[in-house]
Amino acid sequence: MANLITRILNSRHNIYEIITKDLRSTTKNPIVIFLLIALIILPSLYGLVNIYACWDPYENTDNVPFAVANEDKGATYENVTMNAGNDLVMMLKNNTKFNWVFVTSDELRQGVHEGKYYAGMIVPANFSECIVSISTDDPHSADLEYIVNEKYPVAAKLSDAAAKEVYNNINAEIVTFINVAAYGKLGELQAGLASGASQMSSGAVLLSNGAGQVASGAGQLSDGASQLEAGADKLHEGANELASGTHTATQKVDNVSGYIYEGSSIIKNETTSPTINNIVDKITEKTDAVTGGVHQLDDGATQIALGSGSFKGNISLLSDGTMSLAAGATLLANSAASALFMASSSLAGAAGDLEAITGLNDSQVGDYFYAPVHLDKQVEFETSNYGSQVAPFYIVLSMWVGALINCVILNTGTSIGTKYRPHEMYFGKLMMFNIMAVLQTTVTLLGAYHLGIDISNPLAFVFSCYFVAIIFMGLIYSFVSLFGDVGKGIAIILLVFQISGSGGIYPVEIMSKFFGVLFPYLPMTHAISCVRESQLGLIWSNYIPSFIFLLILGIVVVIVSIILKQRFDKRTKYFEDKLYETDLFK
Repeated sequence: MANLITRILNSRHNIYEIITKDLRSTTKNPIVIFLLIALIILPSLYGLVNIYACWDPYENTDNVPFAVANEDKGATYENVTMNAGNDLVMMLKNNTKFNWVFVTSDELRQGVHEGKYYAGMIVPANFSECIVSISTDDPHSADLEYIVNEKYPVAAKLSDAAAKEVYNNINAEIVTFINVAAYGKLGELQAGLASGASQMSSGAVLLSNGAGQVASGAGQLSDGASQLEAGADKLHEGANELASGTHTATQKVDNVSGYIYEGSSIIKNETTSPTINNIVDKITEKTDAVTGGVHQLDDGATQIALGSGSFKGNISLLSDGTMSLAAGATLLANSAASALFMASSSLAGAAGDLEAITGLNDSQVGDYFYAPVHLDKQVEFETSNYGSQVAPFYIVLSMWVGALINCVILNTGTSIGTKYRPHEMYFGKLMMFNIMAVLQTTVTLLGAYHLGIDISNPLAFVFSCYFVAIIFMGLIYSFVSLFGDVGKGIAIILLVFQISGSGGIYPVEIMSKFFGVLFPYLPMTHAISCVRESQLGLIWSNYIPSFIFLLILGIVVVIVSIILKQRFDKRTKYFEDKLYETDLFK
């Protein structure tokens, strides 16, 4: 037991001795002091410069040249001349987001090809004509020609933003024109509906009045038919009496004729006087005529009697039909008038609804269709600039880079050829590296405050930054202390994967599946989470798991390093000596 205590005390003394020696070394040589100051400042510059560069990436786009060539010849719509190309040029002249350069199409093509302009857009000659075509029987799209030089990647992306600005402006004008034209057609429809409703209502009134007249005429016809039927009755009675009288007269005439024939025959037989004979003959002739006429009169009277009966029956049918016609006409008129009045009311209502729309002026309609929906944006954890949003990534990245630079330039030490044990050398040298990590982080924090990044929880932010810096330094120091130059390579490889896989700038969801698998296990993933939560809005359920992950990772790495240091120190020293025997490494 005493032996163990002695060993522990000796180890503490040796560790303290290594720390003291390193601290004295920092003050003896001015070159060392200069180098250490550079090491302290360099990582902060790496992070702060990138934050400042990203502060507002679109702040200086007004210096980015974007060419515009307007060849639009205009068009006419309802006797009004429009030129969307000229309107676009006027809008862009008042737009300061980019350096708009107005040139010919040939100058634009050559300028973009040679890199004088990063991109350009050409408005063709038939542009307005194509816009107006929506009001014709042959609507067709309007085209804009966009030319971009992608040899300049960032500039090309900014030019895409400029192209979108042009597209949105011109597209808004097109949409407004189309909808205003449709609004005009709605006005015509409203007027037509209102006129149709009025005419239909008038027609319903006329139809109703006409139906009344039909009913009245049918009534008068029915009354006349009744009177005619009464007269037909009297005619039938008279015709029957006439037929009876003529029949009686016929019988009497036949009797008289018989007597005359008999008398004339006797006279002819008894006398031979020519005169007397000429007188029956005449009498017989006249009697025959009278008899024939009486018979014709009898036949006519009989036909009159029969015809008057048929006439009476037809008059009854006419009277009944007339009453049915009157009833049907009234029913038809009432139904048709009711339907017309309902249709007229519906059309009038539709016309009234459209009138509420078409009563607006063109300016109001244009404003409405330009932005019919207003987006009510609500922001959680609002930041004042883009630099504050990317600050967690670049601050954490500067800590990893700072730790890597320290471990590359400063000596992590080896116990081989010294009186110190491997674990004593490990802890003794670690203190100097942790001091450097704290100083580097302090400079970075001062710079971040000077830039004015958004910080919602200053105490948690400062603590998190120091915590992450010490953990990173412990990781990279352990790699280099154990494996020498190989450990430096491990730290660099981890840096490469973490830049893309930690989700600091781009969401990991848009990266390849490989980075999606690595994401939860990368130290920078959780370091960024801690710094982001404390800087931009602390949510403990996000912060605590990442904090615990880094804490456990740091403890495990230290324990494993102490164990492995006992075995790897000699091998690492031998490996590096072999490398340094050549002139390729130092």
